[in-house]
Amino acid sequence: MLPTTELVEPAPQKSEPKPDKTKPLPTIWNVPDPLWELIEKVLAVYDPPAKRGRKRSDPRRAFDGIIFRMRTGCQWNHLPKEFGDDSSVHRAFARWEGKAIFDILWAVLLTKCDDLQGVDWQWQSADGCLGKARGVPESGVGKRGRKSSASAPTPPTAPNQASRKACWSKETADPSLLASAGPTRPTANCLP
Repeated sequence: MLPTTELVEPAPQKSEPKPDKTKPLPTIWNVPDPLWELIEKVLAVYDPPAKRGRKRSDPRRAFDGIIFRMRTGCQWNHLPKEFGDDSSVHRAFARWEGKAIFDILWAVLLTKCDDLQGVDWQWQSADGCLGKARGVPESGVGKRGRKSSASAPTPPTAPNQASRKACWSKETADPSLLASAGPTRPTANCLP
């Protein structure tokens, strides 16, 4: 029988190495310098400043403001002043959207990402949410004038071309921007 006053320490156990977990990338709130160099090249080709007239606001600050707006969902007029005038940021966004700058950037970045094998083309998913429309009056109850049903007929829609827009942008993009990215595999939604 062992005496009760004597303590026995357990032998130190070798700890197993913890699995190497990669940290997720930090959230982007401002455009990193390497990415801005690429964006600047695209803007120089597809949205050069006018030779005459008022000087444009800083495009990098405007792009940072657009990122902030898209990440937070705030209203344009609630953008922090660090991004410049909210109207200027919105004007840049509208101009770039109208000129398909974002589609071209998407195509160029996909090409670069594909070269780094950062995209798994075999697995894709889409998510959506449908909900019942609340507060829709019953047909004709409490309304004056013409009586109609609560739900209007939905017109047929054309197939969505948005997924193909980025692929079309690659074809129309400046070859010098895509040259360093190399060839890409055609995907199912990019085939003609």
